[in-house]
Amino acid sequence: MRHDLVLRVIAKLLIPFILLFALYVQFHGDFGPGGGFQAGVILAAAVIFYGLIYGLNDVRNLVSEPLVESMMAIGVLIYGGVGVAGLLLGGNFLDYFVLDPNPVLGQHRGIFWVEAGVATTVSGVMLKIFYMFADRGNADE
Repeated sequence: MRHDLVLRVIAKLLIPFILLFALYVQFHGDFGPGGGFQAGVILAAAVIFYGLIYGLNDVRNLVSEPLVESMMAIGVLIYGGVGVAGLLLGGNFLDYFVLDPNPVLGQHRGIFWVEAGVATTVSGVMLKIFYMFADRGNADE
């Protein structure tokens, strides 16, 4: 698909909107359906779409494999860090109310950071799975 001009132009038009939708789903997760998991999958889908159109080497230059592996760990650390912050501030693990003097604001902060950690981890895992499947024929090289 590397030489198909129509697909390349459509991809360049669609990918920014896919990424924007992922951000919408991420930030809308506090108030309705959506959140970190869905946003992470949509974000990974945009990168995978780029890889299918432009090739595996181009997508690996855009999002390298060490970055993907770091995303998986950083997302878990963000998630766990929110829980530990709740413990250090006198609450229970993942008790968001203690994250701010105003309990409602603390709830929103906690949910935001937990969902950001989930989105980071899920997008990293989805991209890692994509890279592993894309490399399945090159394992001997």
